[in-house]
Amino acid sequence: MRRNILLIIISLLLTAPSVPAQISENRNEGMSQTDLKAWEDSIRHAEKARKKELRRQKNAKRNFHYNILGGPSFSPDFGLLVGGSALMTFRMNPKDTTMRRSVVPAALAFMFKGGLNIFIKPQLFFKDDRFRIFGQFSYKNTQENFYGVGYDTNKNYVRSDTTSQYRYSGIQINPWFMFRIGDSDFFAGPQIDITYDHITEPARYMVEQPDYKRAGGTAEGYKNFSSGIGFLATYDTRDVPANPYKGLYLDLRGLMYQKFLGSNTNFYRLELDYRQYLSVGKRRVLAWTVQSKHTMGKDKNIPLNKYVLSGTPFDLRGYYMGQYRDKSAHIVMAEYRHMFNTDKSNWIKRVINRLGFVAWGGCGFMGPDPVNVEGVLPNAGLGLRIEVQPRMNVRLDLGRDFTNKQNLFYFNMTEAF
Repeated sequence: MRRNILLIIISLLLTAPSVPAQISENRNEGMSQTDLKAWEDSIRHAEKARKKELRRQKNAKRNFHYNILGGPSFSPDFGLLVGGSALMTFRMNPKDTTMRRSVVPAALAFMFKGGLNIFIKPQLFFKDDRFRIFGQFSYKNTQENFYGVGYDTNKNYVRSDTTSQYRYSGIQINPWFMFRIGDSDFFAGPQIDITYDHITEPARYMVEQPDYKRAGGTAEGYKNFSSGIGFLATYDTRDVPANPYKGLYLDLRGLMYQKFLGSNTNFYRLELDYRQYLSVGKRRVLAWTVQSKHTMGKDKNIPLNKYVLSGTPFDLRGYYMGQYRDKSAHIVMAEYRHMFNTDKSNWIKRVINRLGFVAWGGCGFMGPDPVNVEGVLPNAGLGLRIEVQPRMNVRLDLGRDFTNKQNLFYFNMTEAF
């Protein structure tokens, strides 16, 4: 009998709702409907918060993170298009939570005028950050424009389907292999550049352009294969290379393209890239860069797309890509980056916390050699930033070309420099 009573008591205890003693007593005394609803709401909110925290912990443990954005867009170089951008981050060793996360931004675009553009710019970090593989890989089949070589020619050459336009198809494979030197912040290693350029359907008047003819272009088109190998030395103290808040980056590299390596012609390339980042508040950064790039060799030996280009999505935003090209170019730029900081107490503040803006100004200098400057390219712009992963932003930039008095819009993953 006692055993049966004990089993009944245990059964009642196991099936009884788990509530605080104070609430249980009040309920026995006769809880009001308002109090009961408030109690039930508090239980639901607590359960919702618990599930949200579990999801957050699960995401934090997940190694591979990605974001994909896409839809109709407009590019100053290619016109109306349907495109998408992806940002992938991961650790080479998922079990090593101290390892720096590798970053792979990628862009894919289908042009309404016909064509396809694929661009990937990875930053891969291996164990203890003693070895890195950076680089850029691209495939293009698009309509592009050629404005000649040299500041005066570039500035005054008319952009149209009869003067500058052509169909381009090509591929570039350009990996950089960097080994850390001891325990320092210095890296050094080789790099490879393999590029194939094929121009078809050149514009009627472009066929008579002197620089196009000098490079070997004809009414049927132009082909070139460049194969180069080189060396780079880098000093890097940036905290997060894809979006630094502090640190310094100094890079010196050289490439030689030779026939014995499979290249069609012999020429050389030398580049110096200095960048520095200063934190001026929480998620607020002042960044500046000085870049100097040079291609050396006989004019007839330098491929049309291996001249130094001033005006890309990664420097003088606002100038058509490839409009200004010559053997030498220098760039000086400064950019202020500002992310909004909120307490995330509601969804509006959480959205605002992911937003920010940038403002930049700078100038490009170009000429036939490192000393003689024939053209000055002033530049400024404003941009919107949307954080899609911690320290990883989508950027929408509007840049001003003061030389040709035009504004161009850009959409990319990660920062310009």
